[in-house]
Amino acid sequence: MSAKHNILVLGSGGREHALCHKIRESPLCGALFCAPGNGGTGDSAKNIALELDDHAAIVKFCKDEKIALVVIGPEAPLVAGLADALEKEDIPAFGPSAAAAQLEGSKAFTKDLCQRAGIPTAAYQRFTTAAPAHDYAATQSLPVVIKADGLAAGKGVIIAETHDEAHAAIDDMFGGAFGAAGAEIIIEAFMRGEEVSFFALCDGTNALPLASAQDHKRVGDGDTGLNTGGMGAYSPASILTADLEAEVMARIINPTLAEMGARGMAYKGVLYAGLMLTDEGVKLVEYNCRFGDPECQVLMMRLKDDIVPLLLACTGKGATDNLAGAHIAWHDAVAISVVMAAKGYPAAYEKGTRINGLEQAAKTAQDVVIFHAGTKRISDKIVANGGRVLNITARAATISEAQKRAYAAIDAIDWQQGFCRRDIGKLEIARDIKSRAK
Repeated sequence: MSAKHNILVLGSGGREHALCHKIRESPLCGALFCAPGNGGTGDSAKNIALELDDHAAIVKFCKDEKIALVVIGPEAPLVAGLADALEKEDIPAFGPSAAAAQLEGSKAFTKDLCQRAGIPTAAYQRFTTAAPAHDYAATQSLPVVIKADGLAAGKGVIIAETHDEAHAAIDDMFGGAFGAAGAEIIIEAFMRGEEVSFFALCDGTNALPLASAQDHKRVGDGDTGLNTGGMGAYSPASILTADLEAEVMARIINPTLAEMGARGMAYKGVLYAGLMLTDEGVKLVEYNCRFGDPECQVLMMRLKDDIVPLLLACTGKGATDNLAGAHIAWHDAVAISVVMAAKGYPAAYEKGTRINGLEQAAKTAQDVVIFHAGTKRISDKIVANGGRVLNITARAATISEAQKRAYAAIDAIDWQQGFCRRDIGKLEIARDIKSRAK
């Protein structure tokens, strides 16, 4: 049997709980830590009080605990160079360097890369001052998309339906509404179509396709209300067919990896492509340099293989050193994750409310796992500690059955201060019913 590896997962959300849950299953996993973790990660890992921006403390912890793999969950530490700090000390890190993380950290960087590599995306222009941005926006067809260049916690994108809205967005961004993220902006053409997410593992040279998923961004049923970090997801998304996946790899993922390598910015980790299926073909909306949340939860539920060798291969420190020739086995099933959030989210919400019935809820059906996100454990109690609080995740042979299992578990949870959307997966269920009727 291969030697066991002590592993550290960094982050505190549902994504990190799902990663801990899957890593814990591996026979290669020795001691497993999560920093800072949440009220649920402690079931799979030992929670550690580390600040993600304190690189020196993280490096020291890794040396003290003989950590053989660090899995960096959120984007901000990656953009800030945490992977570089770990690699400098010969500590394998799953996640790109700061230079490679510009694919998420700078929309302007990514748009320019797409232009150079011939990757299909929306037409755009970059601006560092307001006056020329206003002049350009006034000439554009509506709707038009205004984006802050840097990280803005998923809020730095405005779809302007009128020119007045476009001008207001430009003024807001240059006026500091998104801090340093809005020091430069992108104005791009609006793309019509259906959005889908696609994930690939990368070792700097090779890209191994993972799977597709679809997220539900709006807070209310029927895709109404404010945008959020995500109210639910399912995988796979049948609209991204095998032929389209092959097209995405050939025209988007592989050219990106090649261009990054040519720039001396070899990309290692997971590459998350937000795609638009347009009448002109598949186009890239944006890249993220980490697993999505809640997309990670459904991917981990579907993944049949041991994840640890795959993560290690991306770092170049695994038994195979890279992903060349690797393949991935999946459960022949669909997974769905429904987010339970604190009432008021994504605006003001209350923390500290008690959540009961979680153990019973997880037993309502087969293949149901409740991943914690914004929770805290106080003694033997679980309390809400964030906006998106729980990810009720289910796997089944069909999307309809997976949805049924997830909502049955939700109905067994006693949390009066929480809410969820009741239509997660509705579009995929309609497609599934239509395909079965043929």
